[in-house]
Amino acid sequence: MKAAVHNRYGPPGVVRVTEVDKPSIGDQDVLVRVHATTVNRTDCAYRAASPFFVRILTGLARPRRTVLGTEYAGVVDSVGSGVTSFRAGDRVFGYNEGQFGTHAEYLSVSHDGAIAAMPDGVTFEEAAPGTEGSHYALAFLDKAGIRPGQDVLVHGATGAIGSAAVQLLKHRGATVTAVCGGAHMELVKGLGADRVVDHTAQDFTRDEQSYDAVFDAVGKSTFGHCKRLLKPGGVYLSSDLGPWCQNLLLPLVTPFFRGRKVKFPFPKQNQEMARYFRDLMESGEFRPVIDRRYPLEEVVDAYRYVEAGQKTGNVVITVVPPN
Repeated sequence: MKAAVHNRYGPPGVVRVTEVDKPSIGDQDVLVRVHATTVNRTDCAYRAASPFFVRILTGLARPRRTVLGTEYAGVVDSVGSGVTSFRAGDRVFGYNEGQFGTHAEYLSVSHDGAIAAMPDGVTFEEAAPGTEGSHYALAFLDKAGIRPGQDVLVHGATGAIGSAAVQLLKHRGATVTAVCGGAHMELVKGLGADRVVDHTAQDFTRDEQSYDAVFDAVGKSTFGHCKRLLKPGGVYLSSDLGPWCQNLLLPLVTPFFRGRKVKFPFPKQNQEMARYFRDLMESGEFRPVIDRRYPLEEVVDAYRYVEAGQKTGNVVITVVPPN
């Protein structure tokens, strides 16, 4: 089968598309014929081993798993003898961080992993980006304890995480102020934002409104800069570790001051998560924003585009061209 392979850490050019063996499956596994996948920030971090400590998970000198990719949508090709929840021909999608392997024509996953039936009325290319950015956004909303009627600011509302966060916040009944570039203001309004701030025209950290939560979905601010935006007891969250990993340290310190807090969640990837997003996509309350599509053979170009930092929503890799 064809797969995008990297045998060493480094820039996008370390990836090449080549022929590799089709993965085998065990009694509890599902073999998926991948129709679509994505290139995202998570893939880029593991490919480059940045931050360096990811090598603890993936291999110190060189990557143990040479085929990357976390998201997928496709058709079940076969199942192990102990699998009853899926069968050949089922349309499925899911998330596979840690095991990876979605940048390929075939993928082996556990039947009880973060895999679910495809939502009705959604194509493979629309379902494939339904978990990575969105499961991070969901984790931050859960950690902040967002409730109906609360005021939330989302910085970086056009990325995979931010665009998902806006939609999930509206689903929860929050009032959303979204920060993005002027060219994308109408897109973000269409996602449900109640108010949109153009960061190229004004400094969002000087906003006169106050919020129950500020979520930096692109990791380009700090608690220090955003603290004044928070109501008493408000929460700051970021998708990045921050300078000197402060977003891991401040959650340990700020609760002692009984005021504004920093929180940093660790997302869950399980079947419940995948089913949650299936239901939201099926109902139309969440649809991943798609920027560009590339064939698998051009996955290196997709990596370069994602790392340019200008993408809107998600970048999809088409493995099987749609009919």
